[in-house]
Amino acid sequence: MNKVIEFLNANPVQYLATVGRDGKAKCRPFMFAGEMDGKLWFCTNNQKDVYKDMLENPEIEISVSSPEYAWIRLHGKAIFENNMPVKEMCIANPIVKGQYQTADNPIFEVFYLEDAHGLIADFSGNAPYEF
Repeated sequence: MNKVIEFLNANPVQYLATVGRDGKAKCRPFMFAGEMDGKLWFCTNNQKDVYKDMLENPEIEISVSSPEYAWIRLHGKAIFENNMPVKEMCIANPIVKGQYQTADNPIFEVFYLEDAHGLIADFSGNAPYEF
């Protein structure tokens, strides 16, 4: 998992793909919030379409590439949890704090990826790192 966390932290703007409530693919820029208790955490706003889409169909995929032409594809089920220690971890990011001000903001939501799996690959021809 350390390799995954390092890759996400080194490439801070990822793209999160969902199936929209209209049945069409949706892809949005997102940020990895951090790891806690062995889980990969992210945050969002419960007023956004992405939140509503994930409630209806929690199967998501996250992808990002590095400047060195390596990439990650990470799949899992988005599980929302009212977890105050995780919210405090997220709110320590100045970008998140600027949007929500406090961890107890009622629109502020956190989720982790259940059964996260995927790969890190590049154009080297070497086998991808699968997790």
